[in-house]
This record gives sequence, C-alpha cells and structure tokens, in this order.
Amino acid sequence: MTKYRWQFRNYGWVKVNVDGSVSTFKSRAAIARALLEGLKFAWAKGYRRVEIESDNSVLVAIIQNGLGANNNYNEIRLIQE
Repeated sequence: MTKYRWQFRNYGWVKVNVDGSVSTFKSRAAIARALLEGLKFAWAKGYRRVEIESDNSVLVAIIQNGLGANNNYNEIRLIQE
C-alpha cells in the first residue's frame, strides 16, 4: 500500500482545484465558472501566486495557451484578463 500525504506548497502560494469529469458544453462551463470563482476568492484574499488544478485537459490547455479571448466561454475570457 502506498501512502500519499499532502505536502505544503511554497509559502505565499495557494491552489484552486476544480476536478470533475466533463463531456458537455454545460459541464465545461460549470467547471470554468468554479475556477473563476476560486480565483476571485484567492485574489480577494490577496494571493497573487495561485496554482490551478483540473482534470479537464481541454480547459487547462485553453488557459495555459492564452486562447481565452477566442473562446465561447465568458468565464475563460475573464480568467485571462
């Protein structure tokens, strides 16, 4: 049996984790909204070093590659602003 233990990140960093399976337009939009709300919460608390985690590889790729401006999801455009 392998034991996994949460490890403390570098000081000053927080993580927003929005895991969940998606396959439909609404589901992806819901995860983008959850990510946006998590980021807004972290930013409101003064954190600027925020790591995001999601098992939605399409959403992560869109954000990492700066493709939010050309995306149909308002939430993704707002994340990248």
